[in-house]
Amino acid sequence: MDKKLPPLNSVNPNQVVSFKTHTYWGVSDPKRFKELLEEATALVAPGSFLGDNLFTWSRNNSALEDQSFLKAWQENICNPADEAIVWRRYILACAAYHCLHINGDFVECGVYLGSGIKTVIDYLGGKEFPKTFWGYDTFDYNPVEGHAFAEQKPGLFQQVKQRFKDYPQVKLIPGLIPQSFEGNQPEKISFLHIDLNQLKAELDVLEHFFEKVESGGIIILDDYEWGAYRQQKIGESEWFDKLNYRIFPLPTGQGLVIKR
Repeated sequence: MDKKLPPLNSVNPNQVVSFKTHTYWGVSDPKRFKELLEEATALVAPGSFLGDNLFTWSRNNSALEDQSFLKAWQENICNPADEAIVWRRYILACAAYHCLHINGDFVECGVYLGSGIKTVIDYLGGKEFPKTFWGYDTFDYNPVEGHAFAEQKPGLFQQVKQRFKDYPQVKLIPGLIPQSFEGNQPEKISFLHIDLNQLKAELDVLEHFFEKVESGGIIILDDYEWGAYRQQKIGESEWFDKLNYRIFPLPTGQGLVIKR
């Protein structure tokens, strides 16, 4: 096996892992909701998962048994959301593992603190990660009204650059999309992660980058199956329908497309 790839570690066949965090969104009475979910968690079979608006049970929770991923994820937790979205991050990690074997660079549009990129890279070789990884974001401000995050303020771009100072394969490009693509884009893409919280911007990414995605490459739409971003689901479904694609809706809230 390529030394850059994480090994498949052994797991206990008689025991499953559970996960719980009370970081979720869209709840009118968080205190009461927490009480109810604590009670419900105690009633279900092992292998429960609670967090990121997802409650399920009798699952293997594979992300938490993959020791290489577990290390990469834990070392890149910067806030409660980074912890809660562990299942989403594992979708990215597994897709990235697949895409390492396909020609083309990696791309993320919507970098924020860089935790998604860094978790994937650390899982797949760290400083020996073999591909160029492009990251596009406005960084120091959020152009989508009502969606600014706490750290999106002047100085964030420099902060994220510092985080990747030992990762020369990461190219961070600040600015609005699609203008920031001019003179700063890959020729071929194997992995494309889009998390911009806004339909027009995400369609601009697809218009610019879809043809660059190699056959077998994977596109992940972070907001696709979230009800709060329903306009993105509708618009992106229509965009892909014109090309005779169907987006895989995932229970994590993501959407996934495999390029033919």
